[in-house]
Amino acid sequence: MVILSELLSEGSSSSSSTHGYSPSACVPTSSTHNHRYDVFLSFRGVDTRHSFTDHLHKALIDANITTFLDDEEIETGEDLKPELETAIKASRGSIIVISKNYASSTWCLDELVLILEQNMTSDHIVIPIFYHVEPTHIRKQQSSFGDAMAKHKQMMEAEKNAYKKSQWVQKMDRWNKALIEVANLKGKDVNGSEVRLSISEIWLETEFIEEIVKDIQRRLHVPLRSVRQQLIGMDCDIKFITSWLKDGSSHTADILTIYGIGGIGKTTLAKHVYGLYAHEFHKSSCIEDVNRVCDGKFNGLLDLQEKLSSDISKTSSVKVHDASVYTSKIENAVARKRVFLVLDDISTLDQLDALLGSKGFHPGSKIIITTKERRLIERCALFKTDIKPKHTKLLLQGLHETESWKLLCLHAFKCNYPKTGYEGVFYKLVKYCQGHPLALVVLGKSLYDRDVTYWEGCIEGLKKETDSHVNNVLRMSFNSLQSKNDKDLFKYIACFFVGIDRDVAETILHACNINIRSGIPNLLDRFLLSIGWKNELKMHQLVQEMGRFEVRQESHDKPWKRSLLWCHEESFRVLKQKKGKGNLVGLALDMRMLEKEMLGASYKLKTDALSKMDNLMLLQLNYVHMNGSYENFPPELRGLCMHGFHLKYIPSELPMENLVALDMSYSNIESFIGCYSNPQRLEKRQKLDGSCLKNKRLLGSLKVLNLSFCKQLCSLGDFDQFPALERLIVRNCTGLLEVSESIEQCVELALIDLSYCKQLKNLPRIIGMLKKVKTMLLDGCNLGESQTEDTNLDMDSLDMCNANKNISISTRTSSTTFVGAMPSHLKFFSSSLLRSLVRLSLANNNLSTESFPMDFSSLSLLKELYLDNNPIHSMPNCVRTLHRVEILSMLYCNKLKSVEHPPHTLKTMLLYSDHGSIEKVVFDPKMSPLMLFYLPRGYTHGLYEIEGVMKVQAMVSVEEKVLRSLGWINLLHNKRNGGNNPSKSQMQMLYEFGIFSTTYEAEEMPSWFIHRSAGPSISFTIPSSSPNNLLKGINFCFLLTSLLDHFSPYDDHFPVKPMMTVSNITKNRMWIYECNTDRYSIYGECWVVLNHWMFGMNEMEPGDHVTITVTDSRKELTKECGVSLVYDDGEEDALGYYKSWNHIIGGDLSPFQTTTGQYILNNMQFFTHAIDLSPYHRKFVPDGPDIQERKEDFWFRALSQRKPDISGHAHEGEGESSRSHPSFT
Repeated sequence: MVILSELLSEGSSSSSSTHGYSPSACVPTSSTHNHRYDVFLSFRGVDTRHSFTDHLHKALIDANITTFLDDEEIETGEDLKPELETAIKASRGSIIVISKNYASSTWCLDELVLILEQNMTSDHIVIPIFYHVEPTHIRKQQSSFGDAMAKHKQMMEAEKNAYKKSQWVQKMDRWNKALIEVANLKGKDVNGSEVRLSISEIWLETEFIEEIVKDIQRRLHVPLRSVRQQLIGMDCDIKFITSWLKDGSSHTADILTIYGIGGIGKTTLAKHVYGLYAHEFHKSSCIEDVNRVCDGKFNGLLDLQEKLSSDISKTSSVKVHDASVYTSKIENAVARKRVFLVLDDISTLDQLDALLGSKGFHPGSKIIITTKERRLIERCALFKTDIKPKHTKLLLQGLHETESWKLLCLHAFKCNYPKTGYEGVFYKLVKYCQGHPLALVVLGKSLYDRDVTYWEGCIEGLKKETDSHVNNVLRMSFNSLQSKNDKDLFKYIACFFVGIDRDVAETILHACNINIRSGIPNLLDRFLLSIGWKNELKMHQLVQEMGRFEVRQESHDKPWKRSLLWCHEESFRVLKQKKGKGNLVGLALDMRMLEKEMLGASYKLKTDALSKMDNLMLLQLNYVHMNGSYENFPPELRGLCMHGFHLKYIPSELPMENLVALDMSYSNIESFIGCYSNPQRLEKRQKLDGSCLKNKRLLGSLKVLNLSFCKQLCSLGDFDQFPALERLIVRNCTGLLEVSESIEQCVELALIDLSYCKQLKNLPRIIGMLKKVKTMLLDGCNLGESQTEDTNLDMDSLDMCNANKNISISTRTSSTTFVGAMPSHLKFFSSSLLRSLVRLSLANNNLSTESFPMDFSSLSLLKELYLDNNPIHSMPNCVRTLHRVEILSMLYCNKLKSVEHPPHTLKTMLLYSDHGSIEKVVFDPKMSPLMLFYLPRGYTHGLYEIEGVMKVQAMVSVEEKVLRSLGWINLLHNKRNGGNNPSKSQMQMLYEFGIFSTTYEAEEMPSWFIHRSAGPSISFTIPSSSPNNLLKGINFCFLLTSLLDHFSPYDDHFPVKPMMTVSNITKNRMWIYECNTDRYSIYGECWVVLNHWMFGMNEMEPGDHVTITVTDSRKELTKECGVSLVYDDGEEDALGYYKSWNHIIGGDLSPFQTTTGQYILNNMQFFTHAIDLSPYHRKFVPDGPDIQERKEDFWFRALSQRKPDISGHAHEGEGESSRSHPSFT
C-alpha cells in the first residue's frame, strides 16, 4: 500500500509543473500483455462522479494510464455486472474512492470485496481514498456507513426467500470484513467542507490527484506520453535555451542560470529542455528539488551526489558516506565526458560546490541551474578556477496577459476561451495572478467545472487564504534570507513601501535602524523586490501578500499584538478600542478606504489612542480627524503621513524631533514656518522667547517634507529649523506666494519640487547658492504670466531643473536670471551658465524655438532634456551643443516639424504628437544605439522623413536618376510627358527597410511587367548574370480591386493593409513586409501597388527559387501580380543615401527577426519592445510565441556603420541608370 501522505509532502516542492499543455487524444493501451487496464476506479457516482472522480479519471487518462470507469449512472439488479467483475480482474490495480454514500451501494461493496480478493491472490495494487469520511467510521460502521449497513440488514431480514436470504447473510459477512480491511489500510484522507472547499483544500485535492498519478506511473511502469508538453508562454525561452545548447563556440563549459521567484516556471522550463536534448550528450543527469531534499533529510546532499555520480559514471556497490569523495568522483567524470546537467533549485554555495566541484568540465558540457538567488552562481568554486565557465543568465518574469488567459483557460475550462458569463471573474483572476504560472495553474484546476458564484467566492477569499501551495512556494525565498534585518526589511516594504520612491523609502527605513545597504540588494537578488522605471519599489502582488502573511503569523486574531498594521479596518478598530501597545512599530489608517457604513458621518478618534505606542516609528493617518493633545503622539516617530490634515497649522506640541519624513499633503495648513506654524503665535515673532528658541531645531532630523496639494498654503519659511532637509516637495500648492530665502540654511537640500504652484511670483534668489541641489521641479508654475524682478541663480551645482511654464532667462555674465514673460525675441538662456545641470525639463512652458539661445555648451553634464508640450517648430540649435545628453523628450510639441542632427550621445528620444506635425528627423551618422518613442502618422502628401525608419516624397519631387536606378523608367516618362496631369498628381514614393513603394490608380498592370501571374502569388527562378551585370533589386507589382461593398468588421485574421511576403526558398529566407501605406487619395475601384526591393547578391543570386505572395486585407483583393529584375549597369549608384540606412535588407534586420532567416518588416516595430505576431502571420511563421520580446532596448541606429553597400561596393557618388530585365524563368 502506498503511503500517500509521504507522496503529498514531496509534492509541496517548488518544482511542481506550472505550465499546462494542450492535451491530445489518447488511445488507451495496456501496459502489459496480461491486463487490459492499468487501473479500475471504484466509486459512488452520486457522491463524486462529477467532481473528484471525474478529475482523477481525466488526470489518469492524460498521463497515459489506461483506466476503467463505469459510465452507468443507475445500478440495475442486485448482483455486480459481469463486465465490472471482468474489468477488475483485467486491471493491474484499483483506486477505491470511499465517500459518504459508498456503502449504500451493493455494487460498490461487491467491487470492494472483489478488489481485496485480487489483492490477496495477485499483485493487484489497492489505493483507498477516504473522501470526506473517517476510516474509524468505516471500521466501526458508524455514521453513514452504519446507516447503510443497517438498511442492508433490514433488507436481508425482510427477505422471505430462504435461498436469497442465505446469500444476503454471506454478502453481509463479506461486506463487513471488507470494510474493516479497507479501513485498516494506510490511505489518505481528503477532508474539508463538502459544501465549499477553501482554495488550499482544493489545491490539496488537486495535488493529491497528481501524486496518485505519479505513484501509479512509477509502480506500474507506465510510460510517459510520447507527445511532449506545449508550454504556454515559454516558446521564446525554449528557443533561447535551445540556441544556447546548440552553440558550440565555447572552449569551456557553459552554465545557464535560470532566475526568478518561486513558481515562475524555472523548473518546468529546465526539465522540459532536458527531456528534449539530454540524449544528444555523452552523459546527462537532472537533479530535482536540491534545496528541499537537502533541507528535508540529514544526508540529503549525499543522496543527490550519489544520484549525479551514478548518472554520469560507472556505479559502485560500495556505499560512500563522505561528500568530498562523491565530489571527487563527479569532478573526474565531468572532466572526461561532455555532459548535460540540470541542477534544480540551488540555494547555497555548499550545494553548488558539492555537485559541481572546482576542477572544471569537459569542453562543450552544458549545465542548467535554476535558483531564486541572482548572485549565487558566480561565487561558487568553479568560477575561481583559471579557466572559468561561460555564464549566461535567463530571468523569468511571468506571463503576458494573453498567455495568462490561455493558461488559466486550459486548466479552468479545458479550452482556449472562457465560458460565456465568466469573462468578468476570469479577468479578475488573471489580474490577481499577475502572470504567475503556478498561481494560474492552481486556481484554474481548483475552479474547473465550478459555477460563476463559486468563482466570485474564490476571488473574495483569495487574500484571506494565505496558507496555500503558492504562498508556501514563495515563502521559500523569504526563508532563505539569512538575517532578521532582511526579513524585517521585507515585511516593512510589503506592508508600507510598495510604490514609494526608493530614495524616500530608504531614508525612512534607515532611520528605523534597518540596514538597507545590504538588505535591499539581498531582496533584489531573491526577486522579492524590484525597482520600477520611476525608481519606485515594486513587488509582485503575490509576494507582497506573502510578506503580509508573515506579519499575520505574529498574532492571527489579535492584530494589536502584531508589529505592523496596514489593514485599515484593523487599524481603525485598534485605535477606536485603544488597544495599541509598545509592540507596534508601524500603523496605517486611511478613512477613505473604509466602508461608508463603518466610517459613519464623521467619526473622530482621540489622540490618546496613540499614547501607549511608545515604539511606533511609522504612522499614516490619512483623512483621520483626531481630538485631543498631539503630545500623545509617539515620540519615536520616523515617518509621519497625515493626508487631509484638518487643522490650519501643524501643532507645535506634535513630537517631531526624530522625524525624518513628514507628509502633510492635501491638508488645510496655511503656512509652514517652523515653530510659528500656528497663526496665533505669529505675533510673538519679534520677541523670541526661550520656549521658541528651545524649539528652534524642532525638525532637526527632517530630511523629507511633502506639503503637496495644500491649497491654502501661502508661505514657506524658517528653513533654519530643519537643516538636514534633503527633499522639499510642494506640488500643486496653488496659493503658495513665497518661499523664504532662509532655504539657504538647508545645505543638504537635493530636490525641490514646486510644480503647479501657480501663484509663486518669483524664485528665491538664494536657491542658486544651494550647492547640493540636484532636482528642481517647477512644473506648471505660471511663472511667466507677469513680469517679475530678476532673481540671480548661480546654477553651477544644480543637477536637475524642471520648469513647466513660461520662463525666460536673460543673459548675464556670471549668473542665470529667471524672469517673467519676456518678449519672444529675447533669448531664453545664457550660453555660459548651468554648468552642472544633469536633467532639465522645460515642458509646457509656451516656449518657441526662438526662445532658446544658440549655445548650451556650458551644460557640459546635462543628461536629460525635456521640452514637452511647447510650441517649438524645430529642435533648438542649442540642443546640438549638448555633448552628454542621453534623453531628449519633445512629446506633444504639436507644432514641431523638424528634428535635425540631435546629439549623437542620445539613448532615448521621445517625439509623440497628437497632431502628427513632424516632417523630418535626421540623425548624426555617429549616433549611439537609440530607443525611439514615436507614433508614425498616416501616409500624407509632401516631404516626410524619419531617417532610418521611413521616407515619403511626392513623386514629382523624386530625382530622375533615382527613378532610373529603380528601373521605374516608365514612371519617369509619365513624369516628363505629363501623363495623367503629373503636375497635379498625388503619387508618392515611400521608402523603408530597403523597399521603395508607390501607388496609383489604374485598371490594369503596367505593360513593362512581362512575367505575371493571376491572383496574389508568383514564383520564379533568378536567371544567371555576368559578373559585370549583378542583380540590384526586384520590382514587384500587383493590381488591387476594392471590396468595399463586401467590407467586413475588424478581423485580426486579415492585415489592415496588403502584406507582401518574399520567400527565397533556396536560401531559406523570408521577408514579410507590412507596408504602412493606404490608397492615399485614390477613390477608384482598381489601383496598382509598385515595389522595388533592394536585394543584393547576399539575398538573391542566380538559381535561387523565389515566391512572392500578397496577403489581402479585409477590403481589397489582388487580381494580378508581376515581377521584373533590375541589374546594375556598373554606373555610379543614385541610391547611395538609401543604402546607407542601417535597418534595411542587407543591413541589420536582427531586431525584426522572428526565427532564423524570417523577418517581420513593419515600421511600427521600431517603436515597440516586442514583435507582435497576428493570426495572418501564422501562414508564414507557424512557430514561436505571439509576442517575441527583444533582448535589447537600445538598438535603433539610423545610418549604417558598414562601408560597402549591400551590393558589395562602396558608395562613391550618384549614377545614371539601371536596366530592367523582365526575361527570366
